[in-house]
Amino acid sequence: MKPLTEQEIRASFINASRREAKQAPLPDLERLGDRWESLDYLGWTDRSNPQRAYAVVPVDDEPVGFLLRASERTRKSSAMCAWCEDVIATSDVKLFTARRAGAAGREGNSLGTLVHTDFSCSTHVRRLPNSMEGGLDPVALVARRVEELQLRSSAFARRVRDGS
Repeated sequence: MKPLTEQEIRASFINASRREAKQAPLPDLERLGDRWESLDYLGWTDRSNPQRAYAVVPVDDEPVGFLLRASERTRKSSAMCAWCEDVIATSDVKLFTARRAGAAGREGNSLGTLVHTDFSCSTHVRRLPNSMEGGLDPVALVARRVEELQLRSSAFARRVRDGS
């Protein structure tokens, strides 16, 4: 992912009001440093309200940002993240919903997805294959995982943006 400035992130929000975009708490961009290259998208949770989160996903080389709401988790469960599809890290996955952009969002339409609560998908897809994944070429497997994460996360962003 290409490095983004605070202004680029705020301008990328497609399902937030100007006020919500202006008041959105951002992650520490300086702390990301050179980690941008190993990110497939940028995601973070609002520290003051853990039910609110944000993601910025590259779509056709443009950042598409959106506000997410986390579901209330009533009991401990595990689920597979819909973006990275990691079968190992399943205990910290939650349902997030995003209000669709434009008229569809104003009418109350939203879209849901299961994602790691700490938005750590980029780390999960880059882990080395374990013994269950057999004799697959590790470099090719990691490259395939990264590509699939990028495809799934950008498909979600497109659906939020386009209302379809």
